Amino acid sequence: MMTINAQRIALGDGRNNLNMLLEEAGVRRPFLLCGKSFRHLPCAAWEIASAPRFDDIEPNPEIAGVRRAIAAFAASGCDGIVAVGGGSVLDTAKGVKAFWKTAPGSELRGEITDTGLPLVAVPTTAGSGSESTAGAVIYENGVKYSASHPSLLPGYVLLDGALLKTLPAYQKKCTLLDALCQAIESHWSRKASAQSRALAEAAIAGILPEIDAYLAGEDAAAQRMLEAANLAGQAICLTATTAPHAMSYKLTKLYGIPHGHAVAVCLPRVWRYMAACGDGALQSELHTLSRLLGGTDGAGIMEGLLEKLGIAPPAVRAEDLDALAASVNVQRLANNPLPLDTAALRALYASLASGT
Repeated sequence: MMTINAQRIALGDGRNNLNMLLEEAGVRRPFLLCGKSFRHLPCAAWEIASAPRFDDIEPNPEIAGVRRAIAAFAASGCDGIVAVGGGSVLDTAKGVKAFWKTAPGSELRGEITDTGLPLVAVPTTAGSGSESTAGAVIYENGVKYSASHPSLLPGYVLLDGALLKTLPAYQKKCTLLDALCQAIESHWSRKASAQSRALAEAAIAGILPEIDAYLAGEDAAAQRMLEAANLAGQAICLTATTAPHAMSYKLTKLYGIPHGHAVAVCLPRVWRYMAACGDGALQSELHTLSRLLGGTDGAGIMEGLLEKLGIAPPAVRAEDLDALAASVNVQRLANNPLPLDTAALRALYASLASGT
């Protein structure tokens, strides 16, 4: 058990550590938020499995689903939340924590305040790092909103690699790529600091050597991958994401590909654009990142990794290019080390369509 950035983080030994975290959090009646896959996980045999639960959580949660989770929590009489799942589950849990006292209809447009509701985050993917970030991605009628407040940083985290055992190979690939992209984006972010870069570098160094063993199902590799992904989450919590993440959300909505897949196909294209147009300082940053990835052409290394993992761009339709370019979050673009205007974004999306 350790304390990092005001979070209590426990490693491994899930059953015992979860009970200790709940005791520390003062939670006597936990409410379980999880996905339908919970029953196939080792934690289905833990005490938490008998708690009141809500498991009707879909990928890329809509505010309507968050409201259903809030109603279930409010009816349960519970005094804290245990969120067991991937990024969508953890985002839903943060939505419940943020909005359970808010009037329906105003959640995504008002100020978030600290409701004081204890939240224990138990990630079952090594990817989003959402267990160590203070924000949540929630949609309303297909439009993405970012709910962010310091109180949304889960106070308690359990990192148990055994919970990754049953993940399908494709989901493992998408989530590890999300973590790797977060580390890279955090490193080149305009908000990067010595602290965030140290976390990003540790995440990159932790992810790359474990990929083959993790995909092969080695237990120790799963634990190390989960811890490395958590470092990437800590880094991105300090800096926020940049253009590849900003470009990814509409791809996910239009073409139904997972978030990590969408981010990963965007990142090498943004990298090449910045390498072609950036100033000396940016060139130096990209050179540093290339070295961290193990070579001199970071974009090429990422493209090679995607090819190795069988992760290809979606079949972007020409008629979608304008909507894609218009969809990009301007806040995330402001964090990018090189400005991207609508024409540049359209060209980057067009490169996905052409495969160049």
